[in-house]
Amino acid sequence: MMRSFSLLLLASLVGGPVHAQAPSPLDEAVETITPADIRGRIEVLADDSMLGRDTPSPGLERAAKSVIAEFQRLGLRPAGDSGTYEQRYGLSRWTVDTAASSLEVSAQGAKAAVAFGRNVRVIGGEVSGKPISGHATLVAGPLGPAAARDPRLRDRIVLLAPDFARPLPFDLGDRVEEIAAAARAVIILSNRDSTSFSRRIATALEPRLTPDYRDAEAEAPVVEVRESVLGSVAAVAALDLARLRELDSAVVRDLPDLRVDLRIARRYLQRATAPNLVAVLEGRDPRRRHEYVAISAHLDHVGVRAGRPDSIFNGADDNASGVAGLLELAEAFSRREARPARSLLFLVPSGEEKGLWGSAHWVRHPTVQLGDVVADLNLDLIGRNWVDSVIVTGPEMSTLGETLRRVTARHPELHMAPVADRWPEERIFYRSDHYNLALAGVPVLFFTSGTHADYHQPSDVLERIDTEKASRLVRYVFHLTAAVANEPERPRWNPGSHDRLLEER
Repeated sequence: MMRSFSLLLLASLVGGPVHAQAPSPLDEAVETITPADIRGRIEVLADDSMLGRDTPSPGLERAAKSVIAEFQRLGLRPAGDSGTYEQRYGLSRWTVDTAASSLEVSAQGAKAAVAFGRNVRVIGGEVSGKPISGHATLVAGPLGPAAARDPRLRDRIVLLAPDFARPLPFDLGDRVEEIAAAARAVIILSNRDSTSFSRRIATALEPRLTPDYRDAEAEAPVVEVRESVLGSVAAVAALDLARLRELDSAVVRDLPDLRVDLRIARRYLQRATAPNLVAVLEGRDPRRRHEYVAISAHLDHVGVRAGRPDSIFNGADDNASGVAGLLELAEAFSRREARPARSLLFLVPSGEEKGLWGSAHWVRHPTVQLGDVVADLNLDLIGRNWVDSVIVTGPEMSTLGETLRRVTARHPELHMAPVADRWPEERIFYRSDHYNLALAGVPVLFFTSGTHADYHQPSDVLERIDTEKASRLVRYVFHLTAAVANEPERPRWNPGSHDRLLEER
C-alpha cells in the first residue's frame, strides 16, 4: 500500500499523467439506464389511453403494440409464434348451462333429480358436459390431510358433509382441492340456510372468464348441493347427516347402494385471445447462445372499474414499472459490446393479475426449449417504498443466491441491498410470473419493492413512482443479468429446493 502511494507521488512530481481506468463496455451500457428513460416508458404504459391494461382489452393490445415497437427498434429477434413477437392464448367467457346440466342421486329405487340453478352450485373443476356416473364414497368427520389423501378416494365420486352451521375449518378449501385432484367428482352436501344458499347460487351463475388451456387440466368438478332435496334417498342410503357431522374422527366409507349421475355443461358467451410478448437478444458465444437468461415482467393490470370518480386503474407501479425496467435492460444489452455470452429472453406475459395465466400458458407451450432457460429474473412493482433496498425472493433456492451476493458486493455505488420478504404472510413468491417458471424447473429470483397503499387502486400513478430508485434497481439487475449470462456454469437448484416447491403448490 505504501509502495503504491510512493509510485503515484513520484509520477506526479515528474509530471507523468495518472490515467483513470477506462470504463468497461458494461459500465458504458449501464449508464443508458436513467430515471428519465424509466419515467418516459412508464408514462406511455400507464397512460389513461391504455385503460388499465385489463386481460383481455383494447388497452392491453395497445400496450402490447408499444412494447413490440420497442423490441423492433432495438433489433431483438421475434420469439413468439410464427415469427412474431406475440404468443396468443385463448380465453372463454362462459356460464353454467343449467338446462343442459343434470344431477341425479339414487339408492335402491329411490331417486332425486337435483335442479341446477336452484339446488346445485358449481364451485370449480371440470365443466365439459362429460357424464360422470358411479357409486359414491363418503368422507365424514373432521377432514384432515390423511382423510383427504386416502387412496380409496381415487377415481371416486366423493360425498362430503361439512357443517355450515358452524365456523368452517380454515383449511377446508385445501382439503377439498386435494380430494378433487384424485377423485372423479366432489359433491358437498350443504346445510346452509335457504337465503345463504340462494345467494351463492346466483354468484355461481355469473359469467366466468378462464384461459382455454385450463380446460384440459381441470380437476374433478366440485359442486355444492342443498341436502334437503335428497329426500328419501338419504334415508334409503342410511345417510344420517346430522350424526355424521358430530363425528370426532374422520370416516371414509363406500356407499355401494348410492349412485350418482352428474353432467355439468357450459354455455359460451364470448371467445377472445390475449398476448404474451417474447423477444430474444442473441448471445455472443456460439457455444452458449442456445441457452437463455429470461427477464420477465407482466404487462397487464386490472383495467377500469365503473362507478368511481377515477375509474382507470393505471398500474404505474404494477407493473408498468417492471416492463419499463425490462425495456431498459433490453436497450442496455443491445449495445453490441455489452452482449453477454448467453442469449437473453425478454418475456412479457399478460393475465398475471387473473392468476398468472400468460406465464402458465408459456411454460406449457414454450417458444424456446424450456430446458435451455437457465434462469428467470422477474420484475414486478419496482418503483416505490425504500430507496436503498429491494425484496428479492428465491436466493436460498439456487446458486443464483451466491451470484446475487457477489454482484451486491461489487456494486456498492448503486446503494441497493437485497432484503428478504417483509410480508411473508402475503406469500408474494407465489403471486408473480416467475412462480410458473420455477415450477417448470427454472431457477428464479423475484425483484419487487412490495405493495403499498396505492396497490390495485386508481392512485397507482406515474407521479408516485421513485424513478431514481427504480433506475438504480434496474442497473442492479443489469449487473446480475450480465453475471448470470456470462458465467461458465448455468445456475443450479440447491438440494431439495425444487422438490419442496412442487410439494407446496
